[in-house]
Amino acid sequence: MARYNGPKTKISRIFGEPILGNGKWLTKNSNPPGQHGAARKRKSLGEYALQLKEKQKAKYTYGVLERQFRKTFEEASRMKGVTGENLIKLLEARLDNTVFRIGIAPSRPAARQLVSHKHITVNGEVLNIASHHLKPGDIIGFKEASQNNISITSPIRGKSPKFNWLDWNDAEKKGTFITYPERESVPENIKEQLIVELYSK
Repeated sequence: MARYNGPKTKISRIFGEPILGNGKWLTKNSNPPGQHGAARKRKSLGEYALQLKEKQKAKYTYGVLERQFRKTFEEASRMKGVTGENLIKLLEARLDNTVFRIGIAPSRPAARQLVSHKHITVNGEVLNIASHHLKPGDIIGFKEASQNNISITSPIRGKSPKFNWLDWNDAEKKGTFITYPERESVPENIKEQLIVELYSK
């Protein structure tokens, strides 16, 4: 299963945000990567560079590679409504992202690993496709054998109240994807309109 395995702190320094991991090293060194760091004279980015940078940020944030991201954008453009908002909705509806959002896993990479190792079920069926797009009403939980595995269930922290498009039942260890989120409810700092402009060229 393809995924990014490169240096995470370097990526966070490029964007100046902790988009991969907790960003604890950004407080030590928040300068962009490069031979001369902060002393290097950097040109202001042009229109295309800004658009490309925003697309790269979205890809790294959600752990999606280029071809899959392009397919997601094409699907978003076929949907009714604003293409940029549709793109965020589809990215948020990914199974690995939802597992992370409902608090089963501490990060998206950890959520992806849970899914690929067949610990997660959708509507009672084991599903190991991290990119699977959930639909409103889908129920996410652990497969029966994994419910008793402390190493898998101990990181559960429960859903944040701000994610109102999801529900979490702590007693049953199950979450529900209620609906697609509105853009203002998604906390990620992504300017999706720049991505739409990039793909519209």
